[in-house]
Amino acid sequence: MWQALLPALIKGDVKAVARSISLVENEVPGYDDFLASLPQANAPKIIGITGPPGAGKSTLTDALINELVADGKRVAVLCVDPSSPFNLGAVLGDRIRMSDWYTHPDVFIRSLATRGSVGGLNSKIIEITSLLNAAPFDLILVETVGVGQSEIEIAGLADVTVVVLVPEGGDEVQTMKAGLMEIADVFVVNKGDRPGADAFVKNLRLMLAPAFRHHGAEIPIVKTEASQHVGTTELYGVLKKLLATGKEKEKQIWLLTDRIYQIIQKEKMKAVDKSALKAAVTEHLQQPQFNMYRFARRYL
Repeated sequence: MWQALLPALIKGDVKAVARSISLVENEVPGYDDFLASLPQANAPKIIGITGPPGAGKSTLTDALINELVADGKRVAVLCVDPSSPFNLGAVLGDRIRMSDWYTHPDVFIRSLATRGSVGGLNSKIIEITSLLNAAPFDLILVETVGVGQSEIEIAGLADVTVVVLVPEGGDEVQTMKAGLMEIADVFVVNKGDRPGADAFVKNLRLMLAPAFRHHGAEIPIVKTEASQHVGTTELYGVLKKLLATGKEKEKQIWLLTDRIYQIIQKEKMKAVDKSALKAAVTEHLQQPQFNMYRFARRYL
């Protein structure tokens, strides 16, 4: 099956791209051989877009697509949505905000469910971006759910990580700031027309000052009104500069190592069936002095 998909995927056939993602996401027999056969291509850069729920990530992504298309780029967009509790599929909320692009010849959009992944990304996100690397895209946008450790996970995947905030998020930034300063390549203060936006940008710069002195490179902050496409041209200019500079070689090696580590980890865990594990735990809980560490050793 996948042998017939590969040539069409490389040519950028939209149906082939969509079917390839489904094949990998659903672990259809032979999908690992399919991944191993992917050609070494000039991989498109990945822009990760993350931040708390309600910050306007989807609207900002929509505005960035507009900038990319106007610049003659062919773009793939992966929108990671929360899983439906009934069928484990994506809730598809992002499709409402990006409806203008679904039939555009230079834009491919795919909604992915988290499928229980606690990090705000799909469990097969590394494999899916590898598929898109083989297709003729110029850039890949990955929008996270914006929960849990997604801010950290997206940094391991993306060449540039955009953290989207809103003026009302002052307290939220304080609780997230250690991780954010570590992974953000650019901050976007969205909904910049709201009261207090300028003061929030000023406070954010003050908060980032120690990181600037430590790393020697200032983290850009861009104020936008994504729904009105205000500030998004400036943001795209900043992103182009960051993508042209690229990440430090040592950091790139660590990111690649982390991706390979996750692939190996997933393969090692395949033999453990969670339902069977639950049944075994239920049975052993009846025994006195149950010890979960001793129980876990049976699977190691």
